[in-house]
Amino acid sequence: MSFYRRLRTFMLFMKEAFLVSLVLFLLQPVAVASMPAIQPLFEEALAASEQGEPAVALTLWDQVLEIAPNDVAALRNRGNVQLALGDPEGAIVDQTRALELSPADLDLHFNRAIAEEELQHWAAAADDYTWILESDAGDASAIYNLGNVRGSQGDWNAAAVLYGKAAKVRPGFVMARSSEALATYQLGDLKTAEAELRQLIRRYPMFADARAALSGLLWQQGFDGEAQSHWAAAAGLDNRYRQRDWLQRVRRWPPQPTADLMTFLALESQ
Repeated sequence: MSFYRRLRTFMLFMKEAFLVSLVLFLLQPVAVASMPAIQPLFEEALAASEQGEPAVALTLWDQVLEIAPNDVAALRNRGNVQLALGDPEGAIVDQTRALELSPADLDLHFNRAIAEEELQHWAAAADDYTWILESDAGDASAIYNLGNVRGSQGDWNAAAVLYGKAAKVRPGFVMARSSEALATYQLGDLKTAEAELRQLIRRYPMFADARAALSGLLWQQGFDGEAQSHWAAAAGLDNRYRQRDWLQRVRRWPPQPTADLMTFLALESQ
């Protein structure tokens, strides 16, 4: 499985120590140039992308594509740079053009789906992830991302199934397990959700997502003291769990766990 399909541009969000780190980053650029004449310029654009200089990289990719408008790798890389710069529409245009030239490229579908998610074009993103899975049913990242899309569409039953499948396909995919527990929480099976969150915390005590989720769940059941204990640990690990917009738009928590945690925190601050 390639690097592109193993990692998300906006999500994946997890360090080896399982601290949540949801950050925007560039996917690793593809070092291919179809025309030797543009190789020096291509490499310069590639270096700017790799060094975290997206504005410089965008100008250079524009120059590459003026010379070689059908270079698939340049289109892919410029699309990723545009996404990093907050232009998902431009990213979709480039990935779509690249797909016209290389229609069987799974990574291009993945990259475009990420941009479609940013625009909340859920049906289009689902189509791209489904296309990937028809070619590679074991792509855990595509399965997981499709779960996020289904949740965003309000189908938490489908989301829970997909998260569980992603966790089975990729052992150790802790965020998938946490997301499955959150979807189960949303569906009202609090006992199962609590058991899974506790198991995750025992195995990964520095995993903020499960601790924050368990804080809201325990408060909802009236266990304020233990909820406070787990929240103190979660907040120390990642303070973004205080932010409703981040929880729902970036981390993609379901509405009920989000509402419970926000209510708990509001009462704690009084």
